[in-house]
Amino acid sequence: MTPSEDQRPSAVALSYLDKTRPPIVVAKGYGVVAESIMREARENGLYVHASPDLIRLLMHVDLDRQIPPELYLAVAEVMAWIHGLEQGAASPRST
Repeated sequence: MTPSEDQRPSAVALSYLDKTRPPIVVAKGYGVVAESIMREARENGLYVHASPDLIRLLMHVDLDRQIPPELYLAVAEVMAWIHGLEQGAASPRST
């Protein structure tokens, strides 16, 4: 990653439609593309979680590929956070 990439917003979108398989990277990008991904997510009622370290790692996963086993725990923590929000938890712990 170049220094200029570190300063641009970045985003990765995951899909977990098939609960029998790991989540899949369905969109990712920097700058305007990242802003568009986040805007679309919010407009569609999806949660946006800011985790720069996790995003940096997920940016290395190819589109339409499952997340690697090394990222299962980190992604599971974010999914648990989202589940807590959906269930109305008072203050879910952020990752």
